[in-house]
Formats: sequence, C-alpha cells, structure tokens
Amino acid sequence: MHDGDQGAEPVSRRKDARRNKANLLDAAAAVFVVQGVDAPVREIAARAGVGVGTIYRHFPTRADLIVAVYRHQVDACAEAGPRLLAEGPSPHTALERWIDLFVDFLVTKHGLAAVLQPDAGFDTLHAYFLDRLVPVCGQLLDAAAGAGEIRADIEPYALMRGVGNLCIGADSDPRYDARRLAALLVAGLRHAA
Repeated sequence: MHDGDQGAEPVSRRKDARRNKANLLDAAAAVFVVQGVDAPVREIAARAGVGVGTIYRHFPTRADLIVAVYRHQVDACAEAGPRLLAEGPSPHTALERWIDLFVDFLVTKHGLAAVLQPDAGFDTLHAYFLDRLVPVCGQLLDAAAGAGEIRADIEPYALMRGVGNLCIGADSDPRYDARRLAALLVAGLRHAA
C-alpha cells in the first residue's frame, strides 16, 4: 500500500455520507411539497430508501429536519444560478429556469414559520436565505439586462418578493399554478417591442 492511498477510503466514505444526506434532504423536500412539513417521517424514509432511524440519527427533531431541508434547498438554488447562466442559451432563459427552482423552493418551505418560532432560528434562516439568494438573482438579472433581454431597473429583492407573493395560494388550491404565474411575471420583464 502506498502512503497516498491511506486517506482515500475515509474521503470516499465522507463523500458517500454527504451524498446520502443530500439524497435524504431531497427526499424530504419532495415529500414536503406534496404533504407539507407535517408529513410522516416514515414516508420520507421510504422515499429516501432508508430506515426511520437513519433520519432520526441525522435529525433528532422534525424542526432539525425542516431547517436542514431549508438550508439545503437555499444552497441548491444559490448554486444553480451560475450554472444555469453558464449552460443556458440566454441569460433570460437562465433567469426563467432559476425562478422555476425558486418557486419550487418557496412551495416546499411552506409551513416552516408554523414549525419554527422566531426564537428557534427563523430569523437566522431568513437572513441566510437573503444572503445566499438575492446576489444570485441579481447576477441573473444583471446578465439578462446586459444582454438587452430585460429592463435594467429590476431589483432582485423586489422580484423575489413578487414571486414569493405569487406562491401564497399554492398550498390551498391544487389548481393554482405558482410556476405559471411566476413565468408570466418574468416574461413581463422583457423590453417592450
């Protein structure tokens, strides 16, 4: 065995553990979208392909799981912005796709405030949300404005707030399509012909 090989197995195990935790958080988010944050833990475990004990080992309380899903989705949404901008056919298309992800995130986080009281860290999570996502939205808006695709006077926070307001009805009416409404909002940012 070479000296350089000794650390490979623990690094590989750490990567596997991170990937497994990410899969668990993705499964929880998917279940939360459909059933809300009060969904049974056994359903999350089944979707993730793990035992209920695995979830409780990582997240001793429901609030721990919800906070982890929230942070995981904020991070995924933040990381998606630059990737979509680099891969997309245009900055406006990247903005549209990012707003779709943002809507999915907003729908998933419904019920968070009911579970977390302000003293339990909700304010800290909201600050994390703003710190991570407002700059990404700004980058996408700047790129689309720089390409001449949209007006240049759109503030990222205002757009995100508008999209958030459009998502409010998604939890109470299955016919309500927040993604479609957000797409109309983003389409409205284009320059008038």
